Amino acid sequence: MSVKPIFHIKVKNILALDFGGTKLAAGLVSYASKEWLNYKRRLSPTNADANTDLTIMYELIDSVLEGQKPDVIGVSFGGPVDANTGTVRLSHHVKGWENIALKQLLEDKFGVNANVDNDANVAALGEYRFGAGQGHNSLFYITVSTGVGGGWILNGQPWRGFEGMAGEIGHAIVDPDGPLCLCGKRGCVERLASGPYMAQDVKEILRKEPKKAEILRNLVENNLDLITGKIISEAANRGDKLAQEFLFRSAWALGVAIGNVANVINPQLFVLGGGVTKAGNYFWEVLQKTARETALPEINFEVLPTNLGDDAPLWGAVELAQMGIGN
Repeated sequence: MSVKPIFHIKVKNILALDFGGTKLAAGLVSYASKEWLNYKRRLSPTNADANTDLTIMYELIDSVLEGQKPDVIGVSFGGPVDANTGTVRLSHHVKGWENIALKQLLEDKFGVNANVDNDANVAALGEYRFGAGQGHNSLFYITVSTGVGGGWILNGQPWRGFEGMAGEIGHAIVDPDGPLCLCGKRGCVERLASGPYMAQDVKEILRKEPKKAEILRNLVENNLDLITGKIISEAANRGDKLAQEFLFRSAWALGVAIGNVANVINPQLFVLGGGVTKAGNYFWEVLQKTARETALPEINFEVLPTNLGDDAPLWGAVELAQMGIGN
């Protein structure tokens, strides 16, 4: 189906979609506005697949649109995307997304132009246009939650690299002797810093040492299956030594990666979002100190939390639609 590019139509309403690893969200906004006309969010069910997520997203869209038709659609997707074609390569967390032409699906269904990109790239756009990156011309956005990903803005423009794979900071190796990552390599930032991996490692230790980490155990009433990255952060803030050890490891891994990226590309700003970055002062102190120690002393940069919170990808989808990327 042939759809007119965004710059050939008069844009009134923009539909923004976020396909996350654990959540789905849709928002409707007027052109040049900074407030949602309508907004809906839903958790993705356990063991969801691509069809499940699409069904839920269509329900969210219907609820958000309330019978209206969007003029253009912007999409953030939690996984590798060919932004030129709007084809999802795969999702690391939801099965069935391999080589799905998401742009074409949405254009066929709604009859308007759709632009699709990886969630970290899109969130970088959101922070640059609406959030912590305003007033900067270069930034690197890092999301630390189910996984760890990154998105670049250089000289005011998204930078995806050759074949769109720039920003994969989650698979920068910071500990070659570290634990095995899903990607097949050891000691990746994602393997050390993401919430699910932290939870996995903590549970493994506690199953072997049932008397360890009393504070952490009490928080989940000894049900180890309830341990998450958020629970680990809370336990660490309450003084649990094991939780603090893993939170330190997460912040250290990110700090090393950030310092190295600062040395190589030298952006003005690093913006961090995602659930793990809400871990509190201890996490941020370790991260900032490690990043500063890793980077050359003469290199200047800031590391800040997201201004847009969990909605950074959704606001980035608004900007993606307005830019007409992927046509």
